[in-house]
Amino acid sequence: MSLNKVKPGSQMYPWCNATWNPIKGYCSHQCVYCYYQSNPRFRESIGPLRLDEKCFKDNLGEGNTIFVGSSTDMWAREISQEWILDVLAYCKKYPDNTYLFQSKDPYQFLQEIFQKRFPPNRIFGTTIESNRYYEISKAPEVEKRATAISLINETLISIEPILDFDLDELLEWMEIIYPSFISIGADSKNHHLHEPPAEKIKELIQELQKFTEVKIKPNLKRLLI
Repeated sequence: MSLNKVKPGSQMYPWCNATWNPIKGYCSHQCVYCYYQSNPRFRESIGPLRLDEKCFKDNLGEGNTIFVGSSTDMWAREISQEWILDVLAYCKKYPDNTYLFQSKDPYQFLQEIFQKRFPPNRIFGTTIESNRYYEISKAPEVEKRATAISLINETLISIEPILDFDLDELLEWMEIIYPSFISIGADSKNHHLHEPPAEKIKELIQELQKFTEVKIKPNLKRLLI
């Protein structure tokens, strides 16, 4: 069974109570800070990209908030569209759940082939670590992610791991996107990233709270001391 309940104390979103990963394998975005993809503990078992059809025997239940594709970005361009359609069709068999679809290539959510295939209760998300460019990933640049997600309703923004930023520009992006909420977290595994000072983060949170909900992940506390 691939429906995994989120354990207390997990670095996963605390408001998600489960993850489900029917598409598995190495993520082409290769983010240096990725807990799963960069962890030696998992590296040998990740393997090539593939659709795990055994997952389509899972009971997804009801009343759950499920992060679909938490271990690899199932919306990366290298992923077969047919695989994605199969996953969406299975989610629709359990309409009483809420499904989180998050990608560093949110233009994929806008593709016509997917538009009428999403389950009724869904949240679309993307990660925007900063408004600045850092060489930490092969994913689309953060400005392109921001532009794409701004065209979608029912969205979340994950600023995790938060990297040093320009306050005015990052706030402008967030106001244009106008997400349902923003989740902010820090690097959990000491990847020596360019992190902002505490006062700057506190000012960002204060300004974001003027127009949207901000969810602070426990791992951010390290930077707020």
